[in-house]
Amino acid sequence: MSEFISHECGIALVRLKKPLAYYQEKYGTPLWGFQQLFLLMEKQHNRGQDGAGVACVKFDVPAGEPYMFRERNVETNPIDKIFQSLMARYTTLVGEGAIHPEFPDTAKKNFDFCGELYLGHLRYGTSGGYNLSACHPFFRRSSWPTRNLMLAGNFNLTNTAELNDSLIAIGQHPIFATDTQAILERIGFCLDDEHEQIYRSLRQAGRPGPEISRRINEEIDPARVLRTASANWDGGYSLVGVLGNGDAFVARDPSGIRPCHWFENDEVVAFASERAPLCTVFDRAAEEVHEVEPGCAVIMKRSGTVTVERIKPALAKTQCTFERIYFSRGNDADIYRERKALGAGLAQQIWASIEGNLEHSVFSFIPNTAEVAFFGLMSELRFRRRAEVKQILLEAARTGQVTEALVDDLILKNWPRGEKLVTKDVKLRTFISQEKSRNNLASLVYDVTYGVVQPQDNLVCVDDSIVRGTTLRRSILRILKRLQPKKIIIASTAPQIRYPDCYGIDMSEIGKFVAFEAAITLLKERGQAGLLAEVYQLCRDELAKKSPEPINHVRKIYEPFTAEEISAKITELVSPPPNGWGGKIEIIFQSVENLHAALPNHNGDWYFTGKYPTPGGYRVVNQAYVNYFEKNEGRSY
Repeated sequence: MSEFISHECGIALVRLKKPLAYYQEKYGTPLWGFQQLFLLMEKQHNRGQDGAGVACVKFDVPAGEPYMFRERNVETNPIDKIFQSLMARYTTLVGEGAIHPEFPDTAKKNFDFCGELYLGHLRYGTSGGYNLSACHPFFRRSSWPTRNLMLAGNFNLTNTAELNDSLIAIGQHPIFATDTQAILERIGFCLDDEHEQIYRSLRQAGRPGPEISRRINEEIDPARVLRTASANWDGGYSLVGVLGNGDAFVARDPSGIRPCHWFENDEVVAFASERAPLCTVFDRAAEEVHEVEPGCAVIMKRSGTVTVERIKPALAKTQCTFERIYFSRGNDADIYRERKALGAGLAQQIWASIEGNLEHSVFSFIPNTAEVAFFGLMSELRFRRRAEVKQILLEAARTGQVTEALVDDLILKNWPRGEKLVTKDVKLRTFISQEKSRNNLASLVYDVTYGVVQPQDNLVCVDDSIVRGTTLRRSILRILKRLQPKKIIIASTAPQIRYPDCYGIDMSEIGKFVAFEAAITLLKERGQAGLLAEVYQLCRDELAKKSPEPINHVRKIYEPFTAEEISAKITELVSPPPNGWGGKIEIIFQSVENLHAALPNHNGDWYFTGKYPTPGGYRVVNQAYVNYFEKNEGRSY
């Protein structure tokens, strides 16, 4: 994605199933679980650079000693900062003689992060600010182990305000910060209630205090707690929680919007947002790693039992397509194939745009996650060209006209040519993100390779997606013009982004989408501006009645136009002044049909089609339009 948008976070959980001495003997360190957590987080660093947090729970700690620990950081390179700091502390303790690594008990007693249960989180901020208080995991403390709760997740809820109202209704005083806080307090309330019921039952039966504590630890049911707590959640989520007694859970939303994977063997149970990190870190085959089923929670009891429990009825599976297009790392086998298919899906439109003139076309990609799609495009173009050459050769053979010159002309002069043309200065981008004059500097973030493109060439660049169009306007197209091609074609592997997202991606202000800007411009140019006020009133009425089957009235904005008309207007909007260059620009978008063909198991397409998987999504899109019409900035949920 040439444009930066904040998006999904990353989660990791490592639950050891053997005594620490086992890992010391087999792997040479009692910190094996801690190291695996670091590797899982590092392999998912693409999912969060605004902050990181880790937690550890120790089992069987004597009364009076701490057993839950948390470390968070919101500085640059937060993962490295956390683990370097903690390992420096460990090394110091070893040097002082407090820890003898060959004796795991000394490490467990003296080092906070030597335990049996680890939780990790990587944060991309979409709400709640960027300070330490907004960084996961969140911690709800109590003197009762089963009431201690640490929580982290990759999610957004659309109805945080209603959840906070429900907390107020039962007498709580929630802090209106983030949906994480709302979820934490809701689960915490249900956890307290579960705890209290067990406690009162045992007290009434005359059980002594130590037995009560033991029985509560055994009988507390995280699945039952989650069923009650999540009854009114609306949104996409992968949620990880650990209790002070050693129980843990990982839950996923009933539509499967947010990803979550896991595996279990006789040594460990481990979870991550993406499949490939689990395969790499634990040396697992892809088929050994499974998705957490939508609407289910994996419950890990302190006793060692691991069960999969349904906590919400499953809905139609609408897994986020942006995970496959852009967010997840491309080294997962399925994602690699899908991204190649996305690139191949653009071939027909590109072939038509260059009029089949491969000899005078140069193909490239806009770094870096579009590279796999670029390979897919090139493979499809070569396949098409081979088929074309085959027919010509067969016809020439039939008529006896096969010559060396014909073969050279067919193969050498009209074959797809790929080049590395665009590079990105990461350090400059970091500097610009901290400067108020970023608009003036943004055009220098990207640079190009000179001397490759000739004036008679078409220049085709593959991009993952085009959201706001600002990077195209201010940077990419300006620098591509320096190469003086005959035509510049930007091909997006994603369809036009027309509607806001509210399940994890920071795309809630509809007025900032270039596709929406194009539709509004077309309405005004064609004398249909009255539709804007009509849709505004429909959206307000829809929000007021709060229908259980809401309608996305914003779709009316796009209905008068074809996708091609909107693409043409987007091209006009993002094209910089010619400044002496006489070439043409064209923006091409993936079709929704080709998107679904490339991603057969991920059909969450609400940002393209306006078809949301939950009622909250429809409230958000209508509210987003109301905010736009009333010129109110900020998130619409």
